Amino acid sequence: MATAPVVAPERPSFPARVTQFYHDVMTEMKKVTWPDRAQLQDATIKIIIFVLFLGAVIGLMDVGLQFLLIRLPQLLLGR
Repeated sequence: MATAPVVAPERPSFPARVTQFYHDVMTEMKKVTWPDRAQLQDATIKIIIFVLFLGAVIGLMDVGLQFLLIRLPQLLLGR
């Protein structure tokens, strides 16, 4: 029994693929629901508060570790 050779489908040209990609992107962008101004302001404020909080936590950890690893041994060893 003879089998037919498998032929790969021909690939579209580069400009055709770019055009198809552009159309697909535009179709998907029409499905996006964009936030209104109030939602955008709310999210921005929350992000700024979170970043400030995270910076404070990192700063406190830095001061604490500096005390434990640098100042405390100097105090205990008398240097």
